[in-house]
Amino acid sequence: MIPEKSKIKIMIVEDHPIFRMGMTEMINREKDMTVCGDAEDVAGALNSIEKEMPDIIVVDLSLKNSNGIDLVKEVSEKYKAISCLVLSMHDESLHAERCIMAGAKGYIMKQEASISVVKAIREILSGNLYVSNTIMSHILTKFRHQPAALHESPLKHLTDREMEIFQFIGRGYASGEIAKRLNISVKTIGTYRERIKAKLNINHSGRLVRQAVIWVETGVFKPSV
Repeated sequence: MIPEKSKIKIMIVEDHPIFRMGMTEMINREKDMTVCGDAEDVAGALNSIEKEMPDIIVVDLSLKNSNGIDLVKEVSEKYKAISCLVLSMHDESLHAERCIMAGAKGYIMKQEASISVVKAIREILSGNLYVSNTIMSHILTKFRHQPAALHESPLKHLTDREMEIFQFIGRGYASGEIAKRLNISVKTIGTYRERIKAKLNINHSGRLVRQAVIWVETGVFKPSV
């Protein structure tokens, strides 16, 4: 048996207990890996990181009361030796590049996690970037055909903060609740909502909420709904 200290230490940051348990069981089956801790939000993750100092963090993009990309940014800035692998149910063509730019070393879709997560962890710890073949192809195509933006999702034009607020809207939070969680004014939230509506070509607040709910629940943005 490999001594615990020499094993690859992995932390899971995921707000769905069943998925978290499944990931833990799968990773712990690897003889040279161990899940050293878990958390369901950014605050909990940062607290655990200080205690455990994992080699890699597997983080869901959508967390309880917080956003996974915020954790990726903070870890990338404060803990250079810790790598981040992002999991998401949302459109990878929309989020993968955003996460890599924030400092993540890899990105995989949740539905691929059972077959890809261990491979992704090994690739990242070997010094490689890990993204799906689809995303790699998308990035290469983007370099070859720059004007292909015609078919890009409008969500791609949102800033990280706007995406975070759009996500909160989809989870059913009112402007006052969002303002409190992000420690900004309700007026500022109103400004962000108007910017989001303009970028997504939405002219009614009710439709904005409907679109956000659909996106949070399905991972798909449907501008015609």
